[in-house]
Formats: sequence, C-alpha cells, structure tokens
Amino acid sequence: MSETGATAGRQNTSAASQSGANRSDSAASMTGRITQQLRSNPLVALLIAGAASIAVVAALLMWASSPDYRVLYNNLDQADGGRIITELDSRGVPYRFSNGGQALMVPGEKVHTLRLQLAEQGLPQGGNVGLELLDDQAFGISQFAEQVNYQRGLEGELARSIESLGPVKEVRVHLSMAKPSVFIRDREPAKASVVLTLLPGRVLGQGQVSAVVHMVSSSVPELAAQDVTVVNQNGRLLSADTGQNSDLDGSQLKYIAEVERSYQQRIENILTPIVGAENVRAQVAAQIDFSQREQTSETYGPNQPPNQAAVRSRQLSVSLNGDDPLASGVPGALSNTPPGAAISPINAADEPAEDGQDNPPNNAQAGEGEDSSSVSRLNQDDVINYEVDRNVEHVQYRRGQVQRLSAAVVVDYRDEQNEEGEWQQVALSDEEVSQIKSLVRQAMGFTPVRGDAIEVVNTPFANVVEEETVTPWWQQRDVLTLLASLGRYLLVGLAVLLLYLLILRPLIKRYTQPPAMASAPGATLSTSVGEDDSDADTAEGSEADDGSYEKPKRKRKTSLYEHNLNDLREMAQEDPRMVAMILRSWMNAQ
Repeated sequence: MSETGATAGRQNTSAASQSGANRSDSAASMTGRITQQLRSNPLVALLIAGAASIAVVAALLMWASSPDYRVLYNNLDQADGGRIITELDSRGVPYRFSNGGQALMVPGEKVHTLRLQLAEQGLPQGGNVGLELLDDQAFGISQFAEQVNYQRGLEGELARSIESLGPVKEVRVHLSMAKPSVFIRDREPAKASVVLTLLPGRVLGQGQVSAVVHMVSSSVPELAAQDVTVVNQNGRLLSADTGQNSDLDGSQLKYIAEVERSYQQRIENILTPIVGAENVRAQVAAQIDFSQREQTSETYGPNQPPNQAAVRSRQLSVSLNGDDPLASGVPGALSNTPPGAAISPINAADEPAEDGQDNPPNNAQAGEGEDSSSVSRLNQDDVINYEVDRNVEHVQYRRGQVQRLSAAVVVDYRDEQNEEGEWQQVALSDEEVSQIKSLVRQAMGFTPVRGDAIEVVNTPFANVVEEETVTPWWQQRDVLTLLASLGRYLLVGLAVLLLYLLILRPLIKRYTQPPAMASAPGATLSTSVGEDDSDADTAEGSEADDGSYEKPKRKRKTSLYEHNLNDLREMAQEDPRMVAMILRSWMNAQ
C-alpha cells in the first residue's frame, strides 16, 4: 500500500509539475503571440506611443496650471480641522495637507477670502470653550454643574483674550475660585495658573507678563495679582518678578532708555541749527535711583518770649495766714452773732477818757488794731505751661530720580571754501567749542552738586556713503512669480518638443512612410513578374503589324533591375531592422 501511495504521490507531483510547465509554456506562447502580433502590426506600437505621449503632455499641463498652495491654518486641533475641512468641501475649495498633516493648504489666491469667511463662521474655535456653555443649559441643572460651567466658560474667555497677543500661540488657564465662609480662618482666596505656548523664536516682555497677570486678576472675583502664576511651555516661571519688591525689570530699563533718549534729543535739537543735522552726535548716560524711601523728621524750635508763645495750661495757688481768730464756740445763735462795731481810731482819739483814765496814744491803738486784723503772710503760686514749638515732616521720595548724568557730544569739522574755491574741513575754534559746551549744559540741566559730567569733542567724521539698496527688477517677488509660471509652461513645451523629435517623429516616419517594396510587396512582385514577361517577350522578339521584326530591348531590363537592387542594398544598409521586419512579414503571410 505504501508503494502504491508513493507511486500515486509521484504521479500527482509529476502531473502538477507537468501542468505548471504547461501553464508556463502557454503563458510564454501567449506572450510570444502578442509580441508577434505587435511586430506584425507596427501601428499598434505607434498608437501606444502616441497615447503615452498625450498622457505625459496632459500631466505636464496639469502640473503647470496647478495653483500655488499656501498655508491657511497651521497646528490645528482635530476638532477645528474637521469643521474647516467640512466647510471647504461644501464650498468646493481644493485643499491638501503638508508638514506631516499639521498645516492645511489652499490655493494662494483664496487664502485671505477663506480666512474672512471662516472667521464669520466662528472657525477655528481654538479648542477653548467660552461663556457660550451657559447658552444651552438643561432645565433643572444643579448649582454645582452651573458653577463648573461658569468656571469653564471664564477660563475659555481668558484664554481667548490672552491668545490675541502676538507672541502667544496657545494658552491654558486654570482657575481656583474663592470659597467664602462665615469664619475668616475657613476662607480660601481665588488663585489662577496660566500656561503659555509661545511661537518659535518669540518671547514675552516683563510688561506683557504683568499685563497678563493684571488682566486675569481683574477678571476673577477676589483674585489678587500675587496669586496669579504664569508659566511658559518650557516650564519657566514668568511671573516671578512682577511684584512691587522685585529687582530691576524691563519697565525700569525702558524708563532709563527713555530718559537718556530725551536728553539726547534735547542736545541734538539745540545743536542742529548751528552745526547741521548730520554733523553732531550725542550720547547720554543716566544713573537713576529706583529705591523707595520714606523719611520722618521732628524739629523743636528755641524758647520764645511769653507774649509770643501759646499758653498750654495755668495753675494759680493763693495762701492767706493772719492773727484774727476763726469762728469758734458752740454752734448757735450766740456764737453766730457778729461782733459789735469797732471804734474808729480817729473817733476814739477825740472822746474823753472815762473814769479818770487817759486815752492811750494813737500809735498804741493803731498797733493793737493792726495786730488784731492784719494779714501776716500771703503765699501765691502761679504755674504757666507754654506749647513747645515742634515741626514734624514726613517725606516720601519719588522712585526713578536722576542721580547723575554724563553726556558725550561729538561735533564734525566745519566745511569752508578756500581761496582756490575748493571745499575743505576746518576745525572749530575754542570759543565755538565753549559755546557748544555751554549750550549742552543748559539743554541737559547740568548740576555740579549732582556730579554731572560733559565732554565735547570736535573731530572730523568718517565719510561713509550709504548707497540706497534698490532691489533689481529681476529679484522682485512679482517678477519671480511670473517667471516661475512662465518657466513651467516653457518646461512643458520643451518636454513636448523633445517627445515629438525623439519618439513620435521617428515612429511616424518609420511606419507611415515605408519604401514602396515594403508597403506593397505583392505589387512589387507583380511588377517584377510583369516586367520579366515583357522582357521575355521582348527577348524573344515580336513581329510588327507590317511584318517587320523588332530586336529585344535588354538594356532597359538590366537598368531597372540594377536600380531596384541598388535601392534594396541602400535600404538594407540604412535600416536592416526594417528589411528584417519586411521579410518576416512575407514569411508570416505565406
């Protein structure tokens, strides 16, 4: 059984190999027949060559007439790209992608029109969703979802505003809204983070970063400027130096440049009418103090006379001491009864003494009355407090004050005409230089106490002839575009000409204008045979009608045969392939 199976297998294998060989032989024979048919009918090759030539010419014409594509939008996200492509398809505008699918290109003459039309449709949206989220809110939406939509819309609106800046390519804004609370310790202020993606080779100045920070802080409730963080695509913190206590920043450098430019223009404007606009150069270096200082002083004046000083307070104390006894005794009517009237010393001196007693002398009586009613001591204290003369002064110095100025002025020589009528440069005199220096002092506000410095130099300038660069006509953009278009059509014409001269013309000449022998072989044979018969008849001779005998014409036959033979030899030498094709066609016809 095994031998039978092996034999059957070998037979199947041999049959399969034989069938494969038969198929290959049939394919080779079919190819040979097709080739033989093409060779037997040379017009087919001519038609194929003509069709290929027409296709090449059409492709070249389409390439020459194809529009110049330019970038419509670059770096589009997928959502915006799909919307824009749909709009272009609806308008029937051709487009293509470049730069690995990152750039959308359209014909150059339609770029600006399409941008305006797509902007009217709100395209591209840039991937940022604004406050239009609040337009289509579902009925019964929760407060939390409403707050989230509001936050998303506010972030999108801020991103759109920041993207309007020139160096900014893409922006992402993250907001952390403030959380109010009745307890101060539980309140959380609002915070914001801005991520900027800048265009290649572009940077944001310090003033622009400050503008972004203040715009974000002014758009979000309870958001302070110091709580806004700005970062670029490289992870660099841009908002680090925007605070009030920052070091020297771009705005301060710009202020210094403006101050120096102002003084420079003052100097040049005052010297231009004297020496000419092109004969003076000035440079000013300003030293500016940006430190913020405050000063408080309290001054006390000297003592002033009482009549000129203001009384602040006065205290008067009076104390009386004497021998008159005070009221004493048991309170009542008797003790409260006033004493009797005292006798006047004058009247007492005139009255006689009673009971034989002499009146005392007046001085003794006066002495007794003085001891009983006079004041022995009078103490009086008077304290007066005057206002102290004091002057309190609080001074806050302005930032950006000029501490020192340095000016350098260069003046060119004066042009004068000598006796021979030739122009030459002459140096300025010392008096003229001093006058120029004095004018510079007044123009810049020279202050010796501040330490300002001025230097005026009179020297000839180097004559540098500045030629106006005029772009040649053949380098202008419009001319180059026109030449490129003409070059395309010229290249197409040259390709068509070469195609005709190298391919079509030889084929047309070969197949449409063959020799007489090749074009009509049967007629040639018949002609030859006919000529041979006539020649035979002529060789045998013929008898004329009148009975005379004519000699055969051998010379004509020989000359015609040699002529045809020479033509065939020349044809075989010039184009042996054609002779071979003619012989092959004769053999196939038989």
